[in-house]
Amino acid sequence: MSALRSYVLVTLAYWAFTLTDGALRILVLMHFHELGYTPVELAFLFVFYELFGVVTNLLGGWIASRLGLKVTLFAGLALQILALGMLSLLGPAWAKVASVSYVMAAQALSGIAKDLTKMSAKSSIKVLVPAGAKSSLFKWVAVLTGSKNALKGAGFFLGGLLLSVLRFRGSLWAMAGALVAVLLGCVLSLPADMGKAKAKAKFTRLLSKSREINALSAARFFLFGARDIWFVVGVPVFLSVRLGWGFTEVGGFLALWVVGYGAIQSLAPALIRRWTGGSAPQGKAAFVLAALLAAISLAMALALLSDVSPREMLIGGLALFGAVFAVNSSVHSYLILAYSEGDKVAMNVGFYYMANAGGRLVGTLLSGVLYQAGGVTACLVGTVVFAAITAGISTLLPAKDVALPAGVEVDGGD
Repeated sequence: MSALRSYVLVTLAYWAFTLTDGALRILVLMHFHELGYTPVELAFLFVFYELFGVVTNLLGGWIASRLGLKVTLFAGLALQILALGMLSLLGPAWAKVASVSYVMAAQALSGIAKDLTKMSAKSSIKVLVPAGAKSSLFKWVAVLTGSKNALKGAGFFLGGLLLSVLRFRGSLWAMAGALVAVLLGCVLSLPADMGKAKAKAKFTRLLSKSREINALSAARFFLFGARDIWFVVGVPVFLSVRLGWGFTEVGGFLALWVVGYGAIQSLAPALIRRWTGGSAPQGKAAFVLAALLAAISLAMALALLSDVSPREMLIGGLALFGAVFAVNSSVHSYLILAYSEGDKVAMNVGFYYMANAGGRLVGTLLSGVLYQAGGVTACLVGTVVFAAITAGISTLLPAKDVALPAGVEVDGGD
């Protein structure tokens, strides 16, 4: 099987998973908000989703390096099917404590599924891109990441639409059936040894000792924490309660935000090329972008305290935030691969996404706590703090061109 065909199959499987992942977030959030759950209770529904993502990213790269990326990719799809099936069994008459505990358990499986699938797809790029085409590495990373986020945005809209049309249980059954078809159609199509390391990785090497990867992972932690502080609970609940938006409208807004974010991410190579004069992105780029995120968030928080319309401010401010965040995330996604070595890439990507999941976990908890304490303004203040910390850590990243194999240039794309 050609490397290109394998890449296409991995991407299609990842896209199918991503649609259900985005839809499930909106389904759970809006369904339980409709049932009267508080912002803190809503945040706790996603705690295990993020917590088990931390564990999965720590262990997933090690497992993939020993068993291959094919195993981890399809394990992710299977676990998502199981999680959807579990949630469909939730009874409306259950006590709140039992419901929250059960949903947290199902979300734990979904969190494991998401990060196994994401780690497998991201790592496979480095493995599948032919040696003579490595100049396109940044372009391929941006295309996969950008298209993934565009589809996740479509998933948000799909979740709101399905909840309005099929309600909670019917939506879960429909998504589980679609993933079963994807899994059955693709399970035999990828090479069995895809992503296996030539030498078995030792468990003691799970924690990276690379200064660059450690610093980048720490920056990633606070970057995604900064986003999820407002994204998970704060803004969706604000749109529903303060502005009176329905399921489809809330899902549609978040969908447009993530689709736009994904589109900008796909264009990131061209944007970075113009900024750097054709060179690969450096640590300085990550610093400048994070500092800009902090400034945008601060301006939004101050605007909410004035007479500016909350609707216009949020739509415009979050659009600008998303554009800068997308380029920053794309720079990170390139740097983690550029800092990694060939068949050890799965372990480094796993470590990096462990930090990503940790940031999402903390951001999720703070989203509910801060919104309940001080509304969406408090969420934005939390984002300012996390973005500023991201900028500070980014100063530790190399301030010189990233060392790539001899003769390789990063293609910024057109």
